[in-house]
Amino acid sequence: MKNIRNKKFKLKMPGAFVILFVLTILAVIATWTIPAGSYAKLSYNQNNAQLQIKEPSGTVKNVPATQTQLDKLGVKINIKQFTSGGITDAISIPNTYQRLKQKPASVAAIPNSMVNGTIEAVDIMVFIFVLGGLIGVVKASGAFESGLIALTKKTKGHEFLLIFFVAVLMVLGGTLCGIEEEAVAFYPILVPVFIAMGYDSIVSVGAIFLASSIGTCFSTINPFSVVIASNAAGINFTQGIVWRIIGCIVAAIFVIGYLYWYSKKVKENPEFSYSYEDHETFVKLWSVSSSSEEQAIFTIRKKIILILFVITFPIMVWGVMGKGWWFPTMAASFLTFAIAIMFLTATGKFGIGEKGVVDAFVNGASSLVGVSLIIGLARGINIILNDGKISDTMLQFSSNLVTHMNGPIFIIVMMLIFFVLGFVVPSSSGLAVLSMPILAPLADTVNIPRFVVVTAYQFGQYAMLFLAPTGLVMATLQMLDMRYSHWFKFVWPVVAFVLIFGGGILIAEVLVY
Repeated sequence: MKNIRNKKFKLKMPGAFVILFVLTILAVIATWTIPAGSYAKLSYNQNNAQLQIKEPSGTVKNVPATQTQLDKLGVKINIKQFTSGGITDAISIPNTYQRLKQKPASVAAIPNSMVNGTIEAVDIMVFIFVLGGLIGVVKASGAFESGLIALTKKTKGHEFLLIFFVAVLMVLGGTLCGIEEEAVAFYPILVPVFIAMGYDSIVSVGAIFLASSIGTCFSTINPFSVVIASNAAGINFTQGIVWRIIGCIVAAIFVIGYLYWYSKKVKENPEFSYSYEDHETFVKLWSVSSSSEEQAIFTIRKKIILILFVITFPIMVWGVMGKGWWFPTMAASFLTFAIAIMFLTATGKFGIGEKGVVDAFVNGASSLVGVSLIIGLARGINIILNDGKISDTMLQFSSNLVTHMNGPIFIIVMMLIFFVLGFVVPSSSGLAVLSMPILAPLADTVNIPRFVVVTAYQFGQYAMLFLAPTGLVMATLQMLDMRYSHWFKFVWPVVAFVLIFGGGILIAEVLVY
């Protein structure tokens, strides 16, 4: 009887595509129910070296690019942030919000947004396709199988050390350079290793996505988060950096400790895994196994292939951090190594030939089509909200909400506002330029430093991005074929930690200053 009841009332979360489709419909409904409105937008035109103001009505005018002009507009930002390229996106001008004629989206906006969102995401999609092709060729070479056999023999009894080092590197990547979408590249090389060591899909996502996101949440010098937000708030990003460093260390210890507890439980009892019911599918999708003794031999050629495959990742990190690479350049870098590996795999005594490597590349790329489409569909939701002119209305409501509050309450409510806005605008740089010129000056009215608002933005938005289907979560779960409900069960304590611990840091900053 008990089993019948459990089966009867058991709820099953829909897949990533269904969740995003439902959210797209809700976004369309929101454009009918939330009043439309907009702030005037300010940007720097490099062609004529002037500031460009776009009014809510759509009219555009140019004004001199001087500090005096910014002061007249009430924009508390150094003019050098615009002229040097520190701020490239249009920012909202305070006290310029206007209600606009409602722009409700039609039913046609649902498929149109899906198509346009996919077009907007084409750079990261190409990167993912090339990555998939590279993985397919390396798998076809047999280097994965041979390398895993050698690795598992050497790490036996010390499996968590790999998770520890990966998590530390991901935290550093997040806090220093904002590794997020780029972390997708690490799953193919690490997930088969985690499987061979006896771990599940949640450990894989936790060591890569969760760790990198915690680093980004407690960004120290991340240019796509704290730096651009500080610029838009009119302050230097070094303000409050000591608090962020301390917070990042504590958060890293918490997450690694949480991963240790969970991975140890899974290692001792695989049925403890939150995603145990899908474990066979996950293993079938990502594990690599040797089908013959000949394939298991770790030859010189396989070692060279594996070395070429592995070094693509530190080169990518170097390019992103030191050379400002973005997805097209990263894709070209990965493609270069893929071509080299294809030559090694096609030729020689055990080569699979030209057709074999081309088929392997195509099959590898096609296996990640679903992941790529998820990213495009998520962006489509943001397109609907922006076209409906309701994002600024939510920002205006938020600014009115915190007016005249005392310091500690003000900053906690501000963090919760960013938590909600993180769902609407999942881009860290996008939310920074949209909200900081409006919300950061409110700190002056309650006599607290503006950097505290920047910190609240980091904690609030990233606590949401652990959960928000509009962000990178759904693409990550789709890639590993993991259910959202399983991920939620694992990640909600981390979200609670960020909000509680982050809230404590914010209150301490307010009281100290």
